[in-house]
Amino acid sequence: MSRDRYKPDLKSRMDLDVVNMFVIAGGTLALPILAFVASFLLWPSALIRIYYWYWRRTLGMQVRYVRHGDYQFCYSFRGRPGHKPSILMLHGFSAHKDMWLSMVKFLPKNLHLVCVDMPGHEGTTRSSLDDLSIDGQVKRIHQFVECLKLNKKPFHLVGTSMGGHVAGVYAAYYPSDVCSLSLVCPAGLQYSTDNKFVQRLKELQESAAVEKIPLIPTTPEEMSEMLQLCSYVRFKVPQQILQGLVDVRIPHNTFYRKLFLEIVSEKSRYSLHQNMDKIKVPTQIIWGKQDQVLDVSGADMLAKSITNSQVELLENCGHSVVMERPRKTAKLLVDFLASVHNTDNSKKLD
Repeated sequence: MSRDRYKPDLKSRMDLDVVNMFVIAGGTLALPILAFVASFLLWPSALIRIYYWYWRRTLGMQVRYVRHGDYQFCYSFRGRPGHKPSILMLHGFSAHKDMWLSMVKFLPKNLHLVCVDMPGHEGTTRSSLDDLSIDGQVKRIHQFVECLKLNKKPFHLVGTSMGGHVAGVYAAYYPSDVCSLSLVCPAGLQYSTDNKFVQRLKELQESAAVEKIPLIPTTPEEMSEMLQLCSYVRFKVPQQILQGLVDVRIPHNTFYRKLFLEIVSEKSRYSLHQNMDKIKVPTQIIWGKQDQVLDVSGADMLAKSITNSQVELLENCGHSVVMERPRKTAKLLVDFLASVHNTDNSKKLD
């Protein structure tokens, strides 16, 4: 087990900080200062969308759509399949494919990367008839893989939080598709004791107060609390940006509540735990030591059940590993792939 002892200062840890957002919107896009200020104050959600558009464009990530029957998947990609394994990335609850951009920035351009919007998220179909259980999501991701013929050659699968839950179960259900696996603070494990966050969730479930789920904010204040819950780094986000983040999410909150109740139901809650001993591919487990959402002891739990596995614990890092430590996470991923698949990692970081 290796431990990251490097402690960067606050500025270096905030790859997606607000100052960067200002530079992008006000400088690179060359908007008149007055128009920029007006858009920031009046339409912060539009500014956030511009931000992601800019980074996709800068990093060479192209957005595409593919259909399986009447179901549409939205994904972004960079590169083409080659002698190195393709990498499929599954985001967490209520996020989207662009959450990986901060890490993509530090990945070599010769890798074939695919980031998909999970079922019901962003550009992927949202249907009231869809099975949102972990098993249901695994089947949908398998449909996506088959549509792209991504499993023509075994690929590397990465998932974080809910996406890690799905990724782990996918590797257990479809072992021939996957050559290796990276689980970043995955959900789906059964702990002997509940942390404060899980205790709070159980209290909310018992009182039927589903509108108060901490991961589904409805006000700037609740958004700030969620950011503090998910991140070890404490930074002050301007009220306008908080409002923009809330505005982007509010139209989807009914779906998020439905999804959340499904993945914490008896059918889905411990799916990874029930299937982790079936994972046979080389597996990398990455966890923030200060994770307040999913306890870091889950890393040891997985390592004991998955024979060919290695654990990386990150100091001064919470649940949002990819956002908080993108450079380190990218390095760990590239080094792991090089060690497992004997590939040259001399160009691992730009």
